[in-house]
Amino acid sequence: MLRILMMTTLLLAGGVAAKAEEAVEATLYKNPQCGCCEGYADYLRENGFEVEVKPTNDLTRISREAGVPKDFQGCHTMFVDGYVVDGHVPVATVRKLLSERPDIAGVTLPGMPLGSPGMGGEKTGPFTVYTVRKGGKPPTVFATE
Repeated sequence: MLRILMMTTLLLAGGVAAKAEEAVEATLYKNPQCGCCEGYADYLRENGFEVEVKPTNDLTRISREAGVPKDFQGCHTMFVDGYVVDGHVPVATVRKLLSERPDIAGVTLPGMPLGSPGMGGEKTGPFTVYTVRKGGKPPTVFATE
């Protein structure tokens, strides 16, 4: 019985260690006064991401330099594993981006849609997440969630 208990403890500890190793590091730039961006960072942390939040007054410039078109910018800009993720993009879409590794600069969920991760309110319809394409090419639909 003791041996089974020890084996179970070791297996569980190994699972926790493996989960800790799998955490994806991300850096999120946000307006210093924005609370929903903190909510989005918390949402990512709850889903296994390690998020460093950097308040900035240059968010528009950061998004533009990352290739996010003006009309497609979200409320914060995150960099994760070589990609830009702009706005309140659901974690399933972020994971899709990171697993498929398409040849794009990243993805964006424009604006601040109600009911999106980190935002309050009721979701009123599907979220359309767009690609941020390299070379200034127009965005295309990446996912609908």
